[in-house]
This record gives sequence, C-alpha cells and structure tokens, in this order.
Amino acid sequence: MAGIDFRTLRSEVGIAAVLRLLGFVPSQRRGPQVRGPCPVHGRHRERSRSFSAHLEKDAYHCFHCGSSGNQLDLWAAATRQPLYQAAIDLCERLHRPVPWLSRW
Repeated sequence: MAGIDFRTLRSEVGIAAVLRLLGFVPSQRRGPQVRGPCPVHGRHRERSRSFSAHLEKDAYHCFHCGSSGNQLDLWAAATRQPLYQAAIDLCERLHRPVPWLSRW
C-alpha cells in the first residue's frame, strides 16, 4: 500500500472545503470561526452551536460528541472511514490528485 503525504494534503485542502462538501451551514460566524450543528454526530437542531471550526487554523471540535481534529480527521469522522481511505475519497471528491509519498 502506497503512503499518502498527509502534510501536503492538509496544506492543500482547508477545512472550509471539507465543510462545503459536508453541506455544513453555520448558525453563527465570528471572524474565521464558525459554529453550528455537528456534521459528525448529525443535526439535532438547525440553530445548534455545538460544533466549532476555525477556518484559518483548520481545526474543529464538537462540544456534544467530543470529535475534534483537523480537516482530514473531520472528513474521516463524518464519512465514517479510516483516515487513509478518507484521504483518498476526499481527493477524489475534490477532483485533486492524491499526494502520494515518493519511493526512494
């Protein structure tokens, strides 16, 4: 199995792109931070603010289910895939090449 350059992928794909793919609609926005219903555990209320994402830091946290991490972690959690497969899936959905690690 070929390795994925996760660092490169995180630098090329921001959390805003992942949120768009997930259909996230924030109920509140303050500068680079958005709050709203959690795309990981599902939408309980449209006005929910349990989910928080910082668009510049590419980080998220849900205060209800406890899920947190970066944009790749979010995609993996929301689509219920292992990180490796989620990274490939994310690239495919964004029509981007997978940043494979080069072999020596």
